[in-house]
Amino acid sequence: MFTGLIQGLGTLQSLSNDQLKITCTSETAKLVMPDLAIGDSVAVDGVCLTVVEILPQGFVAVASPETRDRSTLGHGENAWVNLETSLRVGSKLGGHFVTGHVDGIGYLQASVQTATSWEMTFTTSPVVSRYVISKGSIAVNGVSLTVADCDPEGTWFMVAVIPHTYAETNLKHLHPGSPVNLEGDILGKYVEKFLRVGQGEGDRSYMTADPLTSTFLAEHGYL
Repeated sequence: MFTGLIQGLGTLQSLSNDQLKITCTSETAKLVMPDLAIGDSVAVDGVCLTVVEILPQGFVAVASPETRDRSTLGHGENAWVNLETSLRVGSKLGGHFVTGHVDGIGYLQASVQTATSWEMTFTTSPVVSRYVISKGSIAVNGVSLTVADCDPEGTWFMVAVIPHTYAETNLKHLHPGSPVNLEGDILGKYVEKFLRVGQGEGDRSYMTADPLTSTFLAEHGYL
């Protein structure tokens, strides 16, 4: 489990079909490397990977063919990637709960600098758009962001990225057309599951209370 608060940047190189080498910048290494161990989980551009080898200034992680196909990790060599080690019990919880299991790939449509932020607009795929709602949370390359605006279907959304986040992550390296990893809020996925069951879809054997419906949510202030 992660928070979407990036610790720093690294570069990514492919060693084989299933192994990736991540080299941390000097500043990132000071934050990530001191207590990193084999078997630990690290979010690399929002993708949860397992460390299999420790290097002097980085690590080697395993990425299955499916992970590469469903994310941007197989899209380029020496690319800048965002890094975050897993959340520890007792740590401060900023951002939102990020699992590291990306839903799909999106693309930067536009990035406009304003007086206080960079307004970045992304397009999505159907597997992601269902979880995009205004003021909801979304992880873009592992960065926890709030949806400032979107269309009703969620096929595009806009986020306002503050200067600190923009400077400290690889969002500053994106240009129109750049692919990004997207992960919707896990809470929305559970709500979707309960709504499907409440509407008669799927196995209901485990339900002991009344079905959870959109009417019930609206009556109790959730919609």
